[in-house]
Amino acid sequence: MKKLHQFLLLLVSFLCLTGFFPAQAEGTDVDWAVSIPLNTASETAKQQVTVKTFIDGDTVHFFVPESVIPGGVLKARFLAVNTPETTGKVEEYGKKAADFTRSRLENAHSIILESETDAWQKDTTGDRYLAWVWYQEAEGQPWRNLNIEILQMGLARPNSSANNRYGDICTKAIEQSKARKLNLYSGQKDPDFYYGDAIELTLKELRSNPEAYNGKKVAFNGVITMNSDNSVFLESYDAETDMYFGLSVYYGYNLNGKGMEILTVGNEARIVGTMQYYEAGETWQVSGLNYRMMKPRDPGNIQKLSDGHQPAYVLTAPETFLHGKVTLQGEETSQEFDWAQLAVATSVEMKGLFVESIHTTRDGNSSQNGAMTLSCKAGDHPIQVRTTVFYDENKALISEDAYLGKTIDVKGIVDSFEGTYQIKVFLPSHITVHP
Repeated sequence: MKKLHQFLLLLVSFLCLTGFFPAQAEGTDVDWAVSIPLNTASETAKQQVTVKTFIDGDTVHFFVPESVIPGGVLKARFLAVNTPETTGKVEEYGKKAADFTRSRLENAHSIILESETDAWQKDTTGDRYLAWVWYQEAEGQPWRNLNIEILQMGLARPNSSANNRYGDICTKAIEQSKARKLNLYSGQKDPDFYYGDAIELTLKELRSNPEAYNGKKVAFNGVITMNSDNSVFLESYDAETDMYFGLSVYYGYNLNGKGMEILTVGNEARIVGTMQYYEAGETWQVSGLNYRMMKPRDPGNIQKLSDGHQPAYVLTAPETFLHGKVTLQGEETSQEFDWAQLAVATSVEMKGLFVESIHTTRDGNSSQNGAMTLSCKAGDHPIQVRTTVFYDENKALISEDAYLGKTIDVKGIVDSFEGTYQIKVFLPSHITVHP
């Protein structure tokens, strides 16, 4: 019996060595992210980069030279991985995946992007480039492959993981994460995911205390004032402060026709979704909307409450826009805010702006190609106006000549860009040029 036992041990050892059984036993994981070197001499395209904006676990925007991508920003979609969503909808382990990617790249000494082939290739959206992401934790340290690291942490589902230049390693990383029952493969609830019912509140409460509801499901009412880029803006009047409070709501591609009808401009709607900070837009937003057509009264549904409303387009003085303050009284304490901070996402009107200069976005690969930023003056007050891409009735692009050196009145939505509050105008008809 002893000899048989020794023979079986030898047989198992032989099978492990030959790869018939997995080599990793409990507690002996392989760090697959560093198991392959970055081959700087290979035929693939490579570029050293820095982070511009974190989007989610598998999408990050990087600064690159203009010679690589016109406009100097490469929107990277990580190859081989599909992390849970945190933008258009919010899924379990999505926040953990996004936080993991941020923690690795935010503290990296160096970052290099690598293409799958000898040139940068776009994904199916036509706006993002497929990339392998390599990073060094410190100078002289080995390069780590973040795509593979995400897979071995169990923070992504495979996305054609076996059919690429690092397919074998990707497969081993996935097998290891499943064997270790990590995150998506744990069978456990995500501790960072909000499983509770929607919190019923007002836009005023949501706007003045956004951090308190970050990652939570919320429900509120508001009038829809604008629809643009898969988002709508809602606002609601508060009599105590005599001002409107608003929010951007991202619906993405998740709603059917009936759901989209609810989001028609002029409707008052009940919105149910997840509160989050959208870094690329520098704004708080709600996303993850649902509409179940067979259960229209489902409390998780968005709902139409009434119609026939108009955006407020509050006539606003430049002094108020730039320097106004609002004090909100709580049960025990009060808090002071900048007026514009609380007015973000609400509709305003401003008159008598003289356009001193205009910057036009010129990037043929961007949907913003032709959008303008108007630097204006109202007396001594500098006001920034941002437009979408404007076309006239003949479908010709409206250029700087239409506004430069002229006095204008504008209607738009309060927005923020690089820390500066501005008025974003979505329609050419919302800019009136003085004769």
